[in-house]
Parts: sequence; structure tokens; C-alpha cells
Amino acid sequence: MTALAGTPPALFTSLGDDIVMATDLARGPWGPSSLHGGPVAALIARAVEHVRARDASDDVDWFVSRLTVELERPVPLEPLRVDAAVTRPGRKVSIVEVAVALADGARVLARARALRIRRAGVPLPDDPELAAMLGIDPPPPGPAMGRVGDIVATDYVAFHHSSVEHRFVREASTTVGPLVDWIRMTVPLIEGEELSPLQRVAGAADFANGISHVLPFETHLFVNPDLTVHLFREPRGEWIGMDSATHHSPHGIGMTDTALFDVDGRIGHSNQSLLLDTR
Repeated sequence: MTALAGTPPALFTSLGDDIVMATDLARGPWGPSSLHGGPVAALIARAVEHVRARDASDDVDWFVSRLTVELERPVPLEPLRVDAAVTRPGRKVSIVEVAVALADGARVLARARALRIRRAGVPLPDDPELAAMLGIDPPPPGPAMGRVGDIVATDYVAFHHSSVEHRFVREASTTVGPLVDWIRMTVPLIEGEELSPLQRVAGAADFANGISHVLPFETHLFVNPDLTVHLFREPRGEWIGMDSATHHSPHGIGMTDTALFDVDGRIGHSNQSLLLDTR
């Protein structure tokens, strides 16, 4: 992955000692002074993955089956400290907790919990009657079949149109409603590091409320204060497919519901809670 001339080389710059600084490529659609939830979720995913690297005694082959991110406050373009710790150790199941705070420790901006399950070879029954239910759901038409598009225009560099590619392959409408979108992050999270599969999923899954929106951007807000991703297998390749829909209530609360895919088939599911409001 290479950045265009004049643009930052990654979403974040490492300042050392678990401190990072976001670049313009990580900004969100609600304003140029705060980050998109996708880079924050991907940064948290990286912290979860790095916990194992720091604990030499942890030789378990962990798989992150659930990642829940709570975005407590807007995350500004300021130095951030990312702390992760195993709070529930185990040999088959464990939990990692992550906190993202201002580097000066003034306040916590986001928290997360990751559920890890050990990977092991467990044979499945060789039963023709169960074969269809034990198989992996096929993917929707792939990104090569999709329409190149964007979800919202901004007059500044931002994550949703400067750091990812979108390919829309099934839409209820050309402008609003449920759809399938293939998303590929095009810049590294940290300069010099390859994006991991988990980071790609976390960065893409936060788009659900934007790609499947029904309420107009011009008149309404539909901000997600959380994101939960469930995975049962690791995605292969750079593209993450999202079959997303948004649901609304008349009392200011909504949610998104998304089936997640790679080009080979189903990988998991994600949800967001939504704060609905008028501008």
C-alpha cells in the first residue's frame, strides 16, 4: 500500500510508548476535528493483537471471536495513548480490555473488550444431511462486479473517501437503504506495518450506518456510540463485504445489522447502536 503524493503515509503515526497521533486520513464525516470510528476500531484491534506479542508465556493460538468497541467521546486529532491488558486469562477462552485516552491522561475516549477463543483442529461430522448447515454461506457478487462509489462528500481529507475503496453490488436504492458494499482499506494503520485481517474487518465494519443510511445527512445525525463484531473465521484477502441494513425507532434510537463476508463466503456479523438526532 502506498500513499499518494502529498498525503500522509498511514492513518496513525507512532510516537512510541503506546502513543499514536492520527493523520488527516483518519478523520470522520461529522467534522474535520474528530476521527472516524473505523480507524479507532482498527487501532483497538491492533492493541488486542499486540497483547499476545508482549506476553512471552502466552503460547495459545488465539482467535478474536468478538470485539466490542464503545466510543465514549469524539476522538480528536491529538496524541492518544492505547493501553491493552488481559483481564480474564485462560487456555481456551480469554478477554482483553483496551482503553484509548488522550496521551496526557485527561480522559478516556473509547473502551473495548475482545473475547478470544483458542484455535484448534476440531473435526466436523461427515454427514450429508448436515453438510449444507456446516458449510460456509456463499458471498454476494464480488467487488469486481460492484459500482465504484462514496457515501458522503466532505471538503477535507477523511477516512471514508481518502483511505478506503467502496464497491456497491446490491442496493435497494441508488442513494439510501439496505445494500451490499465491498470495502478495502488502502493505507496502513501505522506506517511500515501491514494491515491484519482483524484490523481490516474492524475498520470496515464501522461503515454500516453510513453505507445503509436512510435518514438524510443534511438534516439528521445517526452516530454510532458502539460497534460489535463477531467472527467465526479469519477473512482472506483485502476486501470485506458488508450486507447492511439500518433500523429506526421514533424515539431517537436506531441500530445497524450487517452480515460480513470475504470473497470466499461468510466470516461473521456486526451491529451498531445509533444515536438519532436532527442537525
